[in-house]
Amino acid sequence: MFDKKQAFDVLTSKRLTHEQKLMSLAKSAENAFDVLEIPEKTRQYFASGVINDLFEGGAPYRPRYILPDYERFVREGSAFLQLQPPRDFDELIFALMIIYRHVPSITNFPVYLGNLDTLIEPFINAESDADVVRKLRLFFTYLDRTITDSFCHANLGPKATRAGELILEAEAGLQNAVPNFTIKYDPDITSDDFMKRAIDCSLQCSNPAICNHQANTSPFGDAYGISSCYNILPTSGGAYTLTRVTLTELAKIADSADHFLQDLLPEVLRLIGDYMTERIKFLVEQSGFFESNFLVREGLIDKDRFLGMFGVTGLAEAVDMLLAGKGFVYGRDSEADDLAEAILNTVESVVNSLDAPYSPLTGGKFLLHAQVGLDSDIGITSGVRIPVGKEPDRFIDHLRHSGRFHKYFPAGVGDIFPIAAHVDQNTDALLDVVRGAFSVGVHYMSFYAADTDLVRITGYLVKRSEMEKYRQNEVVLQNTTQLGAPNYDVNRLKDRKVRMSD
Repeated sequence: MFDKKQAFDVLTSKRLTHEQKLMSLAKSAENAFDVLEIPEKTRQYFASGVINDLFEGGAPYRPRYILPDYERFVREGSAFLQLQPPRDFDELIFALMIIYRHVPSITNFPVYLGNLDTLIEPFINAESDADVVRKLRLFFTYLDRTITDSFCHANLGPKATRAGELILEAEAGLQNAVPNFTIKYDPDITSDDFMKRAIDCSLQCSNPAICNHQANTSPFGDAYGISSCYNILPTSGGAYTLTRVTLTELAKIADSADHFLQDLLPEVLRLIGDYMTERIKFLVEQSGFFESNFLVREGLIDKDRFLGMFGVTGLAEAVDMLLAGKGFVYGRDSEADDLAEAILNTVESVVNSLDAPYSPLTGGKFLLHAQVGLDSDIGITSGVRIPVGKEPDRFIDHLRHSGRFHKYFPAGVGDIFPIAAHVDQNTDALLDVVRGAFSVGVHYMSFYAADTDLVRITGYLVKRSEMEKYRQNEVVLQNTTQLGAPNYDVNRLKDRKVRMSD
C-alpha cells in the first residue's frame, strides 16, 4: 500500500537525482494498488523475508525483463518510432539509441541491448578500425550516462567477428558500468584469440563476463540472451516475473532438516508458484501491455516467448543453519554439500510440478534462477555461491563446487572471481581456467582484476570511486551505486578470495 512517509522522504531527499526520485515515486504509486489475491500464509512468508518479489510492485503493468528481437528491428525499422531500416553504421547507432529509450523493464531501462557484435558487423565494412572504435566509445559512453542502472546487458559471440574485436578494444579503455557485457563462449566455435582478447578486456574493465554457450542453449536453442545480471532468457520474449525463496530465512523457522525438506520448503514453493501465477495473469489479462505496446505489434516480442523465473538464494547459510552443531560447512564438507543437493533436488521437483500460465515455450513451467541478492541481504549469500571468507583454497575446488550446483538453473546462475593483477600478462592461463570450469559444469563466470575501480557486486558493475561518493552523501548518477555500496560493505565483498595470486 501507499507509504506516505516514504514518498515524502524520497521527495525531499538530497541524495537522489530528479530521475531517481521520479522512478521511486512512481513505484510508490504502483504500490498503492492491491490487485492480487494473496493468501494470508503467503503474506506471512513475505513479512518474514522467506518470499521476496524483488521490487516488482503491487500492480504488474509490464514484464520484468524484455529481450526484443533487435535483428528484426534493424532489418525492418519501426513504424511506431518512425524509423526506416538503418543504411550505415551511423544510422544503426542512431536507431539503437532511440529504441533503447522505449524498451521497458522492472528498472524502467532496457535490460538487454542485443548481440551487439552481430548487429554491428554488417554495417562497418566501409569504416576504418579507428573510426569504428571512436564511434563505439561515444555510443557506449552515451549508454553509460543515460541508462543509469547497471542491470543492463549486451552480448557478444560465440563467433569471432571484426565488430566483436573492435567492441572489446573500445570497451577496454572506458571503465563504464553500463552496459554489462557477456561473451558467449563455445570452444568449438570461439577462436582462442578472440577469447583471450575478451579475458584481457575483462581484467582491464571487468567486462565481459563469460557464458558457457553449450550449457545454456537449452531450452531456447541459440535464440537466447543474457540480460540484467546474468538472466538466461529467450530473445523475442523475456520474463514476466521473478519471485524468490530465501532459503536462509526459511531455515530459521525449521525444527530440523527433515522439517525443512519435507514440510516447509514444498509449502513455500507452491505458494510462490501461486503468487507468480497471479502476477502473470494480471499482466496478460488486465494490464493491457500485450495489446498496446509497439514491441508486440511490430513483432519484436511475442507473449508466447515469456516465462516466469523462480528465484532461489541463500543456500549456503540455510545449509549451515540446518547442520548447526555438527561442524559441517557448505563449500567445504561433503555432508553439507550433499544436503544442499538434496534441497535443490526438492526445489527442482516441486517447481517442475507447478503449472505456469501463458508459458508455452517452457511447456507451461517456471524456470529456476539463482537470484543474485539484494542490498538488504545481510548474512545471505547470493544464489548457490560459497560465502565470502569461506572459499576453498584451491581455485579448481571452487570451480568444481560451482559446477555441481549450476546445473539446476536454466534461467541463469553465476560465480564471480577476483583475479590477481599480474595475471593480465598470461591470458592463456585464464583461458585454460575457463575451459576447465566449463568442462566441470560451470554455466557462467566472471573475472575482475582485484585492483580495478569497477567491481562486480552480485552480477552488476559498480565503481569503487562512485560508492565512496555515495558513502559521503554525494548524489551519484547510477541508482545501482546506491544498491551496490551497502551490499559491498555488509557482505564484505572486498574480502573475496583473490585467485591466481601465486
